[in-house]
Amino acid sequence: MIASPARLDQAAVDRLGEERLDWRFKSVPDTLFGLTAAEAGRRRPDLSDFVGPVVALDGPAMEHNLATMAAWTADRGLLLAPHGKTTMAPALFARQLDHGAWAITAATAGQLRVYRAFGVSRVVLANEFLDPAGLRWLAAELDSDPGFEFTCWVDSVRGVELMTEAWTGVRPVDVLVEVGVAGGRTGVRDLDTARAVAAAITASPALRLVGVGGYEAPASGDASPAGLDAVAAYLDRVRTTVRALSFETEQVIVTAGGSAFFDLVADALTAPWPIPVLPVLRCGTYLTHDDGFYREISPLGEHPRVSGPPLRSALRAWAQVVSRPEPGLALLAAGKRDLPYDLGLPVPRLLRTATGVTPLTGCTVTALNDQHAFLKADAGAGLAVEVGDWVGLGLSHPCTTFDKWSLLPVTADDGRTVTGFVRTFF
Repeated sequence: MIASPARLDQAAVDRLGEERLDWRFKSVPDTLFGLTAAEAGRRRPDLSDFVGPVVALDGPAMEHNLATMAAWTADRGLLLAPHGKTTMAPALFARQLDHGAWAITAATAGQLRVYRAFGVSRVVLANEFLDPAGLRWLAAELDSDPGFEFTCWVDSVRGVELMTEAWTGVRPVDVLVEVGVAGGRTGVRDLDTARAVAAAITASPALRLVGVGGYEAPASGDASPAGLDAVAAYLDRVRTTVRALSFETEQVIVTAGGSAFFDLVADALTAPWPIPVLPVLRCGTYLTHDDGFYREISPLGEHPRVSGPPLRSALRAWAQVVSRPEPGLALLAAGKRDLPYDLGLPVPRLLRTATGVTPLTGCTVTALNDQHAFLKADAGAGLAVEVGDWVGLGLSHPCTTFDKWSLLPVTADDGRTVTGFVRTFF
């Protein structure tokens, strides 16, 4: 296994700037229609000219987060394979690779095909991959590109059998035994199953056993002492599994990690091993961080558990106040079709009026409809917004923000000047 960063086709990424803007991209003002994305960025439009609602990316905050995580993982001796499903944005993959990412992680065949369209040279598919049509495509992709490195997960003997039956490639598939959590998602639940799966992989002419993988977040939904203990116990199981298996490569991949407990993952993956190991962290939401779930739970969030510069939220939504139908209630023109809500509702942060932008406090978003957000005054507070004002919202959970926007403007330090655009592929 090679520890150097992965590569992609930068020319293909650059060509995204040649796409012309039009009605397909919600929020883009008609004054930019007909321009390429690159041309529109060079015009430096003001975010206030965009059609609401709009979600924007803070360019300097993203660069801060990229540099922070690259330095933190390097200091800990970890390789970083950020989860690309967070953004599905090749231009952001390129920035992650520029900062030394070892691979880009995927979860589905559809995501993998996007990655390969932009030439990503090393992919970790952190999931089982049993679909015959997808495996036929993968076989052709691996055989046509000797420089393409790929790994995926297996958690059952039957899964090994299905992959072996479907495989048509000359090169074998590199696979990892996945370790799961009781009551959680995929992954073996005990050591005997892990051994049986490993034996089946070793016996398969189509597969090669190269490591062990897992995802620790299902062990706990919070960073309480008990929650952290549960995550640590799961990671101990990952280590025990590695020590119990025999692999078909001299250097073994051991990978875990979302964005909530990467401090514990680092401790587990960089502790002494009896064999040569490549420790790979897969967190993805660090790139934009957020103002909700990850702000609260991240090791580099509002309540840090490790030393280092805190991550900065790089996501901001702007929605207009369109109704004040009752005292203490305002309706914003943004809802579930625009904003994430699965790991917390948007958080009011800023108020933009004709006189400027000021902090907004004393109110809470209590619910989302398809196209409306309910903004209510907190107990004992007045609601200091009027019809026509704009509310800047902090968001929770980047993964379900990006999938709602095929094109996002990127802003400068002032939060208003648009310097470019990021294209997504969901």
